[in-house]
Amino acid sequence: MSATTEPATAGAAPKKTPAKLVFAAPRRGKPPRHLADLTRAERREAVAELGEKPFRADQLSRHYFARLVDDPAKMTDLPAAVRERLVSELLPSLLTPVRELDCDGGRTLKTVWKAFDGVLFESVLMRYPDRATMCVSSQAGCGMNCPFCATGQAGLTRNLSTAEIVEQVAAGARAMARGRIPGGPGRVSNIVFMGMGEPLANYKAVIGAVHRITDPAPAGLGISQRSVTVSTVGLVPAIEKLAAEDMSVRLAVSLHAPDDELRDDLVPINNRWKVAEVLDAAWAYAERSGRRVSIEYALIKDVNDQAWRADLLGRLLRGHLVHVNLIPLNPTPGSKWTASRPEDEREFVRRLEAHGVPVTVRDTRGREIDGACGQLAAATKD
Repeated sequence: MSATTEPATAGAAPKKTPAKLVFAAPRRGKPPRHLADLTRAERREAVAELGEKPFRADQLSRHYFARLVDDPAKMTDLPAAVRERLVSELLPSLLTPVRELDCDGGRTLKTVWKAFDGVLFESVLMRYPDRATMCVSSQAGCGMNCPFCATGQAGLTRNLSTAEIVEQVAAGARAMARGRIPGGPGRVSNIVFMGMGEPLANYKAVIGAVHRITDPAPAGLGISQRSVTVSTVGLVPAIEKLAAEDMSVRLAVSLHAPDDELRDDLVPINNRWKVAEVLDAAWAYAERSGRRVSIEYALIKDVNDQAWRADLLGRLLRGHLVHVNLIPLNPTPGSKWTASRPEDEREFVRRLEAHGVPVTVRDTRGREIDGACGQLAAATKD
């Protein structure tokens, strides 16, 4: 069946060979232990094991999380000898910026980071008049193999540690606090796990990062859980596990197609958990958390942007605590996939609204700086 033709009745579809999916990251050396990998109690234990008084852990945490200090010389409440040892053991350098590009008058800043083992990944800081959002990576690469995504086509290199995720946010927070981003000193207010990787395939590290990001200082950065969004392509057991955490983070589901036939191709994990299963898990999360689910839908010309698919999506979503975020596709170089025509995008919006489903079209920031996740890291590697 053509992607542009509406199915008539359910019939026996040809059996497809699922694309290769990689859940387990390849075994590699671990990043050095960092303060942000540890809970507040674990930090005190770590400091005690180094022969120092446990309260030093709170001092170190206050510098890192509350004061956003990255220069040990400014940690003057720590005696020099103690400071050198604690910083060496608990605040090792994790990430090195190897490339930065900005646009939107400097208010969008994309950074390619190099980790201790040379792997590359990205984060994006976007400043708006009323907020500043950090888009962070949870993996170097991705194993979900979505064909229209630069990261998915790169494959999975490894999971990031909790501290490697948190340090992306801390770096953005420092840039805002120090007035590096036009608009004067400010703070990071929103976090979206929508960079490189599938967050729920790196579950433990991502949950640890959410706690470090949202715990009040000095335990963490003190950003509200309600300002954190965790995205997934639809790992149903992990969504159910996330619901059981009883947090108030928002869940975003990267759906990209309302019918299994197309989604099997666009989002290969759909060969394991179908659209209905993914949405059932999302509605259960919404009921338990009280948070509206965000449905992410990349509009791809002549692939998933037909009016009948908008109607099908509307029928699936209406009556639920949900919001649709339509994403004009940011095509990767050499890709056959491209963004929908403006008139098709408008009709898609109109049809969803006719079903009573709230919908917005995402701001297309970062196109001129390889804004789609994976693009800049791939270009830097090349």
